[in-house]
Amino acid sequence: MEVSKYINVLKKNKWVLIGVPFIVLLVTLVFVCSLPESYPAHVRMSTGLVDRSQQVLANDGFQEGKVNSEFSNLIEMMRLEKVYDQVSYKLILHDLIDSVPFHKPSGLMLDLNKSAKAHAIEVYQTHYTNRTPLSSYDSDEDGLRRLIISMGYDKIALDKKVKVVRPNNSDFIDINYESPNAYLSAFVVNTLSQEFIAYYTEFIRNNQIRTVNFLDTVLIQKESEMNRLKSLLKGYKIENRVLNLAEQAKSLYNQLADFETKKQMAEKDVVALNGAIQGINDKFNPSEQKYIENSMVPINLQIAATKDYIMQLSDEYIKSNYSNQVKIKLDSARKAVAMQIQQSVDKYLVNPLTAKESLVMQKIQLEMNRDIAKYSIVSLSDELVSLNNKFDLLVPHEAVIQNYEGAIDVATKEYLEAQSRFNRSSMESNLSISLRQIEKGVPGLAVPSKKLLIVVLSFLASIVLCLVGLFIVFYIDDAIVSAKDLSEHTEVPVLGYIPLLTSSVIKMNQLWDKPFDENIQLQTYKEMLRSARYEIESEMGKAKVLLVNSLCNTEGKSFFTLSLAFAFLMVRKRVLLIDGNFANPTITESTGTELNLESYLSGETSLPSYRPITQIMVFGNNGGDTSLFEISDPENIQSKINALKNDFDIIIIDAPGLSQKNKSKEWMAYAEKVVTIFESGKKISYKKNQNVLYLKGLETKFIGWILNKDENEKLVKPKKQAKKSALSTNIELQWA
Repeated sequence: MEVSKYINVLKKNKWVLIGVPFIVLLVTLVFVCSLPESYPAHVRMSTGLVDRSQQVLANDGFQEGKVNSEFSNLIEMMRLEKVYDQVSYKLILHDLIDSVPFHKPSGLMLDLNKSAKAHAIEVYQTHYTNRTPLSSYDSDEDGLRRLIISMGYDKIALDKKVKVVRPNNSDFIDINYESPNAYLSAFVVNTLSQEFIAYYTEFIRNNQIRTVNFLDTVLIQKESEMNRLKSLLKGYKIENRVLNLAEQAKSLYNQLADFETKKQMAEKDVVALNGAIQGINDKFNPSEQKYIENSMVPINLQIAATKDYIMQLSDEYIKSNYSNQVKIKLDSARKAVAMQIQQSVDKYLVNPLTAKESLVMQKIQLEMNRDIAKYSIVSLSDELVSLNNKFDLLVPHEAVIQNYEGAIDVATKEYLEAQSRFNRSSMESNLSISLRQIEKGVPGLAVPSKKLLIVVLSFLASIVLCLVGLFIVFYIDDAIVSAKDLSEHTEVPVLGYIPLLTSSVIKMNQLWDKPFDENIQLQTYKEMLRSARYEIESEMGKAKVLLVNSLCNTEGKSFFTLSLAFAFLMVRKRVLLIDGNFANPTITESTGTELNLESYLSGETSLPSYRPITQIMVFGNNGGDTSLFEISDPENIQSKINALKNDFDIIIIDAPGLSQKNKSKEWMAYAEKVVTIFESGKKISYKKNQNVLYLKGLETKFIGWILNKDENEKLVKPKKQAKKSALSTNIELQWA
């Protein structure tokens, strides 16, 4: 149903659907016929950003994101005002100097005399050489700037037609331009490419020079700082007599470990020797020991003297850090002691009664060794204290020297980094720029014309836009255009619909006398009127008084009431039609009746005695600003209507619209059934909705709607909640 409604909207606006695309088609034809031919030109540049064979100092890693960023930067740099200014200067100089300009001279160009042209050429040439823009604050340069704009050589005009792209993630940049002149297109792309390369080369060179100069200054500063720290470290070592702190600390540590080991061994030897001596002493009885001691006194004195000498040499040997010369003397002294002991053994024999010479000799040797070990322990302890003191003196120097060496290490790394960057920048500044033009733009043929395509697309686009626009109008439009819309919106059944008539004059007698085969509209109107009559008659039952009203005026209520009266007349009903609309007595004026409602209610007149069944009795009114209760009292009105009900089969009252609530409600008090006219295409506003609620409050008295001026071909009648006859139900199903 929604699709059919949209199709109806399209049918209503068919001239819009036809006229708008046709007008667009004509306008497009006129426009494309005036379009000149278009000549493209193409230039390709190589950047060297992707082609690693052109990169002498290329990094090992390839970052696609970084490369894309560099290409974007190049393309945006190409669109700078400075680059386009150079192209504009070349174009305007060509048109000023060359006899065949690229463009037809503008009005400002034609106004230039010979001297003005010479001045313009001079100014343009100066700005081109200096790469400076024209100032809008200078009246002379501002005029020359406007001359460029008038010829279409300014940055805005050129940039609209210039297309700069990177094809397929390659190493190239393409510049495309189209214009009505093939030579102009080639000139623009070649000039833009050359000027950009020149600008980019100068820009990169200047940056490289600034970078090299800056890095050179930084390199000198870093070298000076590094040398200063080295000098401070050297002076500190000389002042504190530190040659190589690490080696000195290592040597002292090794000596401490060695002396500690020897001390432990000496202490062990003393314990062991004491035990051995005690063991030998335990083997002699007191008398034997006394004899031995008495006989050994002289030789023991010599041995004791030699032992003292050995102790002195041992101490000297330890303090000299185990010197070989001292060791030789020590070994000689030990040999001397051994010889003295042997002599003592040979000269002084022990008691002949005792055979223990070897034990005496061993004891003497052990005692000598014990004494040597005891003296060496003292010397070793003193040397350990001395070494520890020396080691403690190295600790403060170690902290200061480490601080200096750390600072020197950082300064050295910074110096090397600066030197590496300086060398790289110096090398890059000596290399040539990899950006170059590899394909030159040449004048080409005109591109295939797209005029027909433009015309077809504009025509189709206009149709689509019309369809979309009408759909939007249809979507947001909440007007009631069908019986289904009306019944769903109000929840009240629609008894029938009356199609819209285009005929200006319709004679009711002729409408029912013959079929209108030649006029489908009138025939449809007649059939729909019959259907509405049947539904109304079914709903009324035994009731005879029918009130016809509408939500507002000008909805075709009076015309329908008159048509309905004729429809009931055709089924041999005695029909009385009362014009109850005092403010707008349309039925009174159209029928010219002589019966007057006011006179009848006041008793001045009565119904005529002769009332043929083939005619409709019409009560007209005098019109004016009055109401039913102002004409007569309610009891009299009721009695008069009751009398009329005895004389007629159906009484139809044409009441005012509900916009005049009091006047319409006065008539409703005497109506047995009410039917309301609703004009198709109208909206139910808030005020109208209040009237709808009032009608629904009448309950069974309000039998339904008549949709008037409907342009739909089919009637969709919703099911009514009230019980209907079987015949009426069958007809409703056929309509649906």
